[in-house]
Amino acid sequence: MLTPQEFVADLFNPALSFLPKALFVALLSSAVCGVIGCYVVLRGMAFIGDAVAHAVFPGLAVAFFVQGNLVLGGAVAGVLTAVGVAVFSQNRRLREDSVIGVFFVGAFALGIVIISRSPGYSGSLQQFLFGSITGIPDEDLVVVAVSTVVLLLLAFLFHKEFLSVTLDRESARALGLPVFVLDLALYIMVSVAVVISVQTIGNILVLALLVTPAATARLLTDRLGVMMLLAPLFGGLAALVGLYLSWILDLPTGGTIVLVSTMLFLLSWGLAPRHGAVARLWQRRLGRTGSGAPSDEAREEDGRAPSGSALDAGTG
Repeated sequence: MLTPQEFVADLFNPALSFLPKALFVALLSSAVCGVIGCYVVLRGMAFIGDAVAHAVFPGLAVAFFVQGNLVLGGAVAGVLTAVGVAVFSQNRRLREDSVIGVFFVGAFALGIVIISRSPGYSGSLQQFLFGSITGIPDEDLVVVAVSTVVLLLLAFLFHKEFLSVTLDRESARALGLPVFVLDLALYIMVSVAVVISVQTIGNILVLALLVTPAATARLLTDRLGVMMLLAPLFGGLAALVGLYLSWILDLPTGGTIVLVSTMLFLLSWGLAPRHGAVARLWQRRLGRTGSGAPSDEAREEDGRAPSGSALDAGTG
């Protein structure tokens, strides 16, 4: 079995130049999805992330058909879909999830029709659905790197505004914040984050990179700033370990990365110091045997809200 030292040596082997490129894209995707994913998790936007992941498919298909850049093609389709969802959701007779469902299946069906008309249909479809991290062209590296920097910069510059809309939309609207514009910006940022991650783990599994590391971090902290630091770290760790395991065991890279990320989530769910299953059981036991008031965790179990905010927006 290949040792970690040998894996590192392979990363610097000129004959295996695709391997460091794969790791580079996987780490960038993990970083941007970890940060943007925090907003997705806190707002309960997982369905939106899944919809966008499918909505970028026609753009990828068109780009493949005309031999264009897959990242740019997917970004255009994702942005157009995000704008459509944001606009059509303004109609109060339709719930947002209904609009998302319409656009999501319609866009995915369009992508299937387009890709079916191109040569090599089966192979290209498998690449889109399950990823092809070891076959990423050099020009895509630049696009992914620039997109990552832009998204992280936007998240930093408009963090307070996104946070206000995430935690309380009505209060944000009362404060005069442009809620619709912020929603639209966040949808577009999710779209671009999904697009630059599709080649890493594929169209079907990309939601895991957006949601699972952020959900793992959410179990470990009540502070959004810490959560936004932990989520990219968990995503990057899953990418590194997943790529290593897929390389030494000859496993699908995208699926292995997702499985490692899922294992990190399960460990966090069970062993998190305050919100893990073990800690909650212990707190419930103390709440039953102690003479004082029940703990926050015990009151949550009983359906009573704990004292204090559920999320500290501080960054310390």
